[in-house]
Amino acid sequence: MSRLRSAAASAASAASAAGVDRRTVLTAAGAVSLAAGMGYALRPTDSEAATAATGQTPVAHARPAAAATLAPYREGTTLATVSTPHGSGYRRLSDGPGWYRVIRTELAGPKVGRDRRRRALAAFVQFTDLHIQDVQHPLRLEYLRAAHQDAWRPHEALTVPGAVSLVERVNALRGAPATGAPLQFVMTTGDNTDNNARCELDWFMKVMSGGRITPDTGDPRHYEGVQNSGLSLYWQPESTDGDSDKALGFPHLEGFLAAAVREVRSPGLALPWYSTVGNHDALPLGLYGAHGDPYLAEAATGGKKLFDVSAADAKKLQDAIWSGQDPKGAGYRDFLKSRASGMRSVTPDETRALYTPAEYLKAHLNPAYQGHGPVGHGYSSANLDAGTQYYAFRISEDVIGVSLDTTDAGGHYQGSVGSAQLRWLDKTLSDNKDSYAVVFSHHTSDSMTNTRPDPARPGEMRHTGAEVVAVLFRHANVLAWVNGHKHENEITPHRAASGRSFWEISTASHIDHPHLARVIELADNKDGTVSLFTTLIESAAPARTDFADLSQTGLASLYRELAFNAPGAKTNLAGAAADRNTELVLKKG
Repeated sequence: MSRLRSAAASAASAASAAGVDRRTVLTAAGAVSLAAGMGYALRPTDSEAATAATGQTPVAHARPAAAATLAPYREGTTLATVSTPHGSGYRRLSDGPGWYRVIRTELAGPKVGRDRRRRALAAFVQFTDLHIQDVQHPLRLEYLRAAHQDAWRPHEALTVPGAVSLVERVNALRGAPATGAPLQFVMTTGDNTDNNARCELDWFMKVMSGGRITPDTGDPRHYEGVQNSGLSLYWQPESTDGDSDKALGFPHLEGFLAAAVREVRSPGLALPWYSTVGNHDALPLGLYGAHGDPYLAEAATGGKKLFDVSAADAKKLQDAIWSGQDPKGAGYRDFLKSRASGMRSVTPDETRALYTPAEYLKAHLNPAYQGHGPVGHGYSSANLDAGTQYYAFRISEDVIGVSLDTTDAGGHYQGSVGSAQLRWLDKTLSDNKDSYAVVFSHHTSDSMTNTRPDPARPGEMRHTGAEVVAVLFRHANVLAWVNGHKHENEITPHRAASGRSFWEISTASHIDHPHLARVIELADNKDGTVSLFTTLIESAAPARTDFADLSQTGLASLYRELAFNAPGAKTNLAGAAADRNTELVLKKG
């Protein structure tokens, strides 16, 4: 920490002498990794070590436009406009009124004049739960829709153009909407992929760092999935026959499937980006501690796929998933084996193979996916050596970030952390007590209830979200815990008996409507309080769709509208006004 702080301070001092704003230089220096989660003391990553050897401040490719602080603004955010439904039945979307900002005072009272006094400390963007999907993958559970209408969603084939449009939105932002400070980085808080498939990991990395993506597997000549199966259980967009979704007003769209698997081009983020792992990135289907199971590994790349089952069988499997009765996937394997005769033939594809945690790390470290950096997107070779997926990094001179791995390799979609990681978290926060801290994870505090042992560390205890909260309460420098997983906007104040407090900021997904990301800003009000500003953003695609427009942008618009109309979809995921655009006031520790 001291070496990084010293380098940043030297750069700021030199800039001050040259008449350049100190905070701008720190932002240009960017967020750089501090530790790879393999010990107590913060240590440089490979990229830092190389940079530190030159005696120069690490630079993370900030955008030239971020050189000057701007006035607060609303354009391109949900403060200005929000996609709003109209009509009845299948409802179309168009631009509607924005969401106002709510001042949250549960943890501290706001003081008059703070807007004139405050100094921006950091500004960044959170993506979460992108769920980039190979919708033709043989292991998918679409047939659970026979028991639960929302188990399959009609828009799932469009996750890639939808995510690229979100990247385009961030690239178009002029700065942070509340303070006008330059945006420093994007953090994804997990479930970046959906089926734990190598092809999805490749597509995700290219969405974030830039590249050409063909979201198609199997037969390159045509789509092979549930949406041209002829089964009325699923929306059949190109068929003139009726189905359960068309009965609700879903359109007939000739050419939809060919467009959905067509090449997509991502410009990549014009900012550095960091990555946090989620259960769908760590476990097959986000559920099963089944890495190494030969049957499932073969089925993932093989030539058979189950398309439909009875409602009773679907309910039985879904209940086993929800209850956690089958964390290793043995029941799921037997379920598939017993229905082999009812499977349909599809084209085998090795790119659908399930990826391991080590392969996830190697993809992030691959120079082909570096984009605007940093190298490894938070991870380092130290993570590979130690078999960990948690790390710390410096956001600015005054703020560090801590990325946790809350997935449980023992299986199930809920999370926890091991004792070694919890001790590392405590030590990292203690060693950086002179810096504010923002903690990132996939799971929320109340979804970390799964304490199954990690097969790689069978003797290690697992710890719940309540235990993580208790550790955070020990440290006065913790401002926020930022996460996802629940696909819902929710902001929760946490206050200990000692008086220490922090905000937990959970953000809705980009797979279930309302398809949001969140800009988060930290500001010192110079009056004994800190303000955290949260501002939601939608993708850059127009709210209004045109069924004749199957271009990349047209598909991104359609992605949002189909998601809004998805049968059985929850209608409360946007949260209340106090969970959306906010100013969260907090006493300094």
